[in-house]
Amino acid sequence: MNPQNDEVIQIFKESGALLEGHFLLRSGLHSAHFFQCAQVCQYMDKVTRLAELMVPKLAGYGATTVVGPAMGGLVMGQEVARQMGLRFIFLEKVDDKLALRRNFKFEPGEKVIIVEDVITRGGRVVEALEQCRAHGAEPVAVGVIVDRSEGKTRFDVPHHSLATLSFPTYEADKLPPELQGTEAIKPGS
Repeated sequence: MNPQNDEVIQIFKESGALLEGHFLLRSGLHSAHFFQCAQVCQYMDKVTRLAELMVPKLAGYGATTVVGPAMGGLVMGQEVARQMGLRFIFLEKVDDKLALRRNFKFEPGEKVIIVEDVITRGGRVVEALEQCRAHGAEPVAVGVIVDRSEGKTRFDVPHHSLATLSFPTYEADKLPPELQGTEAIKPGS
């Protein structure tokens, strides 16, 4: 691992946010490890540090707004926006799909950065990109705290992660023996 990966993992461990057990991820995959970012987000010094690591990766895109998909991108997105001196808005779930609500609006062609907590396949980020475009914004980059895909997830804009990890994930019908016969839980991000 690299020093930044190590620091991010240490922040998750100190916060009690790196869980072990049998988890059903939002992607539909199963895993023995779960990143519960809400546990990190209760400690503002840790959120501040994670944003300090992310801001240099996102600074050169000319964005005027940071967009955080609910729930995972809310706290981190707001802190990244604060440190960059940008506007922050969020997308929220409506019938389990992201939507722009609360009278938020984009200027035509407004450059935005999407900030998310954890990706496995990147489904919420893809939804966020689509929603921003549907409302006239131009996404220019994505920042995530943890990329569980080992760097395999791709978007149509540059994306940057603070930690790229290889905790294995499994389809429901291909569980390893240690997860078979145990109930998968969804603890929430």
